[in-house]
Amino acid sequence: MPYVKIEVTREGVTREQKQQLIAGITHLITDVLDKDPSLTHVVIQEIELDDWGFAGEQVSVLREKGITAQKNK
Repeated sequence: MPYVKIEVTREGVTREQKQQLIAGITHLITDVLDKDPSLTHVVIQEIELDDWGFAGEQVSVLREKGITAQKNK
């Protein structure tokens, strides 16, 4: 019974995006590990920006400085 936990900052991940993550991770676990998808659990936990730190600073402070996790397009 695989269990996958995804932690992301609370920055507007939509219901549709969460569904894509759940479906994609379930598919990956099924393909790579040959596990039954009906027994695969995926949990998405959103973390407040003040509660997540990176490079010695709160993510909320990094966002104020214009530093984001978005890839360049």
